[in-house]
Amino acid sequence: MACAAPASADIPVGWSNPKPVPVLHDLLFLLGVPVLITLVIFAAIYLPGIVRGESVAPAGAKTDDQWFGGRRDTAELQAGPTGADAEAAGGDRATGGASGTW
Repeated sequence: MACAAPASADIPVGWSNPKPVPVLHDLLFLLGVPVLITLVIFAAIYLPGIVRGESVAPAGAKTDDQWFGGRRDTAELQAGPTGADAEAAGGDRATGGASGTW
């Protein structure tokens, strides 16, 4: 049965023997590169909109509702048939919608 032991080989002839890299240098490299890439992507996405003067806030762009058939204004809703007029025109079925019955 063989036991695992640390390798005790010397550096081969002709290879350089570099100085150990400080831990702070490794951390700066391993954390700095992803942060730098993230900032570049962030700038590529947001800078064109900022240059054009657009709002980049999540709720900054106010768009109209996108409903099929369009949105009715308040005046149209108030002028529509109500009560007995609606039932004379065909009841609730005249307005459409899901009205499944068993």
